[in-house]
Amino acid sequence: MGWGYLGIILAVCAVCCACGFKKFVWFLSIGYGFAIAGGGITIWILTLANGWGGPVVWLCVVQALLFAAYGARLSGFLLYRELKNKAYAKTLNEDAGGDKKMPVFVLAAIWIFVSILYTAQVSPMFFRYFNGRTDIVLPLIGMVISVLGLCLEALADKQKSDQKKVNPKMVATQGLYKFVRCPNYLGEITFWIGVFVSGITAYANAGQWIMAILALIAIVFIMFNGAQRLEKRQNERYGKDKTYRAYVNSTPIILPFIPLYHLNKPEKRVK
Repeated sequence: MGWGYLGIILAVCAVCCACGFKKFVWFLSIGYGFAIAGGGITIWILTLANGWGGPVVWLCVVQALLFAAYGARLSGFLLYRELKNKAYAKTLNEDAGGDKKMPVFVLAAIWIFVSILYTAQVSPMFFRYFNGRTDIVLPLIGMVISVLGLCLEALADKQKSDQKKVNPKMVATQGLYKFVRCPNYLGEITFWIGVFVSGITAYANAGQWIMAILALIAIVFIMFNGAQRLEKRQNERYGKDKTYRAYVNSTPIILPFIPLYHLNKPEKRVK
């Protein structure tokens, strides 16, 4: 299983997301991106140091760069948006419980949990090289899926920012937002599906399969939970707008072509 090496990756992820002690929500946003980038780079270093890559060490380099690009884009975008967008910073602060300080032991528990989660998310890459797998077809397919997810997420964020500049009093409804209301969350899910797929031929035992599957399930749950909270906020802010009501009642919230339009309880939905 490589527990010692997983412990090293865990320590790096923990350090990278420790910024959450300054602001709780950073555990799940800015620190998240840093941790994924740090975890991927750590696996690359371990692979080179131990000679695990063999003839496919170049594949490890590509995967590490992919994680680094993912983390840099996510953390960079979130940090820039929080520093430059006062309205977003206010919303983020409200989601984090306003100015109320969490007890240190609660923050520590969250920190440990998310550090374990981020380690599990990058574990498919680690298992591939630790187990000495040298096949390249499925890993490349998985990385292509991840690249598509990364591009989808980046494009969705840009389109939303552009549309909010033109009409800050309405949600984004054009471009990717014609197909789903949360294309950035769809991109996030797609990225991690690709990571999981890239490791399918590498998992050597039940423990490795369980870690990889639980990580994927967790990120899907987090994305749907995030979409649910976003929908609630938007309903409260734009619910009286007829254009908004027509949009949310006809556009799937995350999955395109699947008629799942609302994630909140019926009495809280916009009618």
